[in-house]
Amino acid sequence: MRFEELKAELRDDFPWYFSVMDGEMPAKYLIAKRVEAERGGPELLDKLTDSFLKLWRDVREGREDIRRLEVPKYSLLDYLADLVDSWVERCTFCRWGCRVNRKVRAGACQLNVESRVASYFHHRGEELVFRGTEGSGTVFFTSCNMRCVFCQNGDISKDKDNGVPLSPRRLAGAIRVLASEGVHNVNLVGGDPTVHLHTIIKAIRELAYGNEVVDEVTLLPKADYPYFHSRKRRVYGNEISVPMLWNSNFFMSEEAMKVLRLVIDVWLPDFKFGNDRCALRLSRTPWYVETVTANLSRIYSWGEEAVIRHLVMPNHVEDDTMPVLEWIARNVPNYWVNLMDQYRPEYAADPFSPLFDPKYSDIARYPTREEIETAYSYARKLGIKFELTTFY
Repeated sequence: MRFEELKAELRDDFPWYFSVMDGEMPAKYLIAKRVEAERGGPELLDKLTDSFLKLWRDVREGREDIRRLEVPKYSLLDYLADLVDSWVERCTFCRWGCRVNRKVRAGACQLNVESRVASYFHHRGEELVFRGTEGSGTVFFTSCNMRCVFCQNGDISKDKDNGVPLSPRRLAGAIRVLASEGVHNVNLVGGDPTVHLHTIIKAIRELAYGNEVVDEVTLLPKADYPYFHSRKRRVYGNEISVPMLWNSNFFMSEEAMKVLRLVIDVWLPDFKFGNDRCALRLSRTPWYVETVTANLSRIYSWGEEAVIRHLVMPNHVEDDTMPVLEWIARNVPNYWVNLMDQYRPEYAADPFSPLFDPKYSDIARYPTREEIETAYSYARKLGIKFELTTFY
């Protein structure tokens, strides 16, 4: 299927994402830039969210054009940047809620306040809805707040010192490069991006105000060949406007979700486990199911657009895949799902690795074709929408 054909098929499910991608609507961060704010703490967030949602609704329904609005001296974007900078001093970005002052020492994520990026590039391996024809502008952050023993990105998720340190301004420059090269979205991933929330929000503010330093971007590890600046560069009026995609394990705090709601245009959450027993054993992550399902329910109730990813694992179709699909069918039935068949044994699950641990022998192989087909059949039985995001 061609990308334009897929867009026509999915237009009703991703109206905001496609309209921002095509330059018909501004990215959320440009709307937040027009919302006047006042300095203060988290007690102001709900009030400012109401102001944002009203303006966003007026923009979507054609009653307002942000190009006619003045930018306030202190905007919602400024407020969010200040807010996350204060939160990182008692960090509650993810469900661990370690409350460590990361400006002084490392938190549960193994990170202090410095963010590092392993690479950024036009990713052509994502779902067709996100990779399109020009690729998804993926930024791979290092470190993670989960400890998956089978992680396929273990070189960056488990090595906090991998990659290159970057400031919010340098990240904004990298995003501008990708947008000028015509990527369909900026895909914030890792590791996991949640632990870098302070850097990401401040970078989005820098991008919105045009404060990036492009000459410093050459120091960043761009992992593909240079693209000429595209005639398809992502703009709205005279401003860079590229959809922000949150590609995450969704092990986030409610506070982080409320901030992200104001700048993220489309979501790509993982839903790995159908029970906490497997989450603890294979990812050393407590409260997994309640945290991820609460966050999925939250974006669904907000009317946000998303594709849920689930990785089919060997010997775990009945205790993980089936419960995950059942929950989706009951609670977020309109979301598309990518039933991923690309599991491979890595890290402690790889029998050919010196890191292999025999207690993970149940996942030390590829899934069989029968296991994959069982997952597909069960999804069809439940009425899950998955073909267009799994096979294309």
